[in-house]
Amino acid sequence: MAVVELNKENFKETIVNNPFVIVDFWAPWCQPCVDFTPVIEAAAEKNPDILFGMVDTEANPEIAEYFEVTKIPGILIIREQAGIHAQQGEIGAPALDKLIEWARDFDMTEVREHYAEQDKK
Repeated sequence: MAVVELNKENFKETIVNNPFVIVDFWAPWCQPCVDFTPVIEAAAEKNPDILFGMVDTEANPEIAEYFEVTKIPGILIIREQAGIHAQQGEIGAPALDKLIEWARDFDMTEVREHYAEQDKK
């Protein structure tokens, strides 16, 4: 699956309509971000069940601000509309693979229970 460009028009819809999303926060002037793009693209190819998206923090600063991204590149892992991990700074392909493996195995029970409690209120 191709990596999706995320912006303020499609971000929320993307998160709501996809159970597993990995977001890469980047900027065109950031060389480590540009160098990381092929890593994200390769991960998207290896994991077609996950939606991978990229947020250009220059073009969409409000998304970066909302998620308190202060350093790029940055990764946000979202499952079932809940952010379960945020990683700021450079990582390589092996580390990203480990994060994906961890996120797949993450027990969402507590998150689901929290949402259920919120729905009762």
